[in-house]
Amino acid sequence: MAHLLLVEDDELLRDGLCAQLRLAGHSVDAVDDGVQAKALLESTRLDGVVLDLGLPPVQGVAMDGIMVLRWIRQRLPHLPVLVLTARDDIDDRVAGLNAGADDYLTKPFDMAELLARLAAMLRRSRMPAFDGTLQADAPPAHRLRLDPQLPMGWLDEDAMELTHREWSLLGLLLKHLGQVVGREDVLAVWQTQAPEGGVVGGSNALEVYVHRLRRKLQGSGLNIRNVRGLGYMLELQAP
Repeated sequence: MAHLLLVEDDELLRDGLCAQLRLAGHSVDAVDDGVQAKALLESTRLDGVVLDLGLPPVQGVAMDGIMVLRWIRQRLPHLPVLVLTARDDIDDRVAGLNAGADDYLTKPFDMAELLARLAAMLRRSRMPAFDGTLQADAPPAHRLRLDPQLPMGWLDEDAMELTHREWSLLGLLLKHLGQVVGREDVLAVWQTQAPEGGVVGGSNALEVYVHRLRRKLQGSGLNIRNVRGLGYMLELQAP
């Protein structure tokens, strides 16, 4: 399942949420202020964040949930964030969504709804291209583009020959450009896209597809790097 960060200053609620999220199969790191949240986000690979907006100042410095959310969108634009807060005014909801929240749930809440919303948010984040054409510009002037619905791609203006799984894998890596994508995340996406009863394959099959994509990206300024023990990262190569 997912590795989550829970940012909540209410100790009782934080402990209860951690227990429920772990029972649901997730790995959870929990902190009670924005400074600790930023430190973990900078040092740890995470799949999603559950974020309270009403965070306390740290040593007299304001660092509420909206500030943390805006920081996440600047530094980790593709990381899914579920806002969890007692602020139920429509202006607060709009502010949270405009700051970059992927979903918004007000307190008090039903745990089943939180888990369902979280699962849906994580599922959307793993789709290869749910938010339109994916694109990356690489030095010296190469451009990689992927169609959001069909297994089609282009390197500059040249069409790429991609199988469905190559397109799915490359889309996932491109969506998380510069971030590590775990092997289990790729296999999970392949499982959702496989026909009923279809065979997904394991790590050995994944290595084959990564090798194929590396060959197709040669000379583009993009490279798929194997991050030992974690997964793969699509990165821009120095010109």
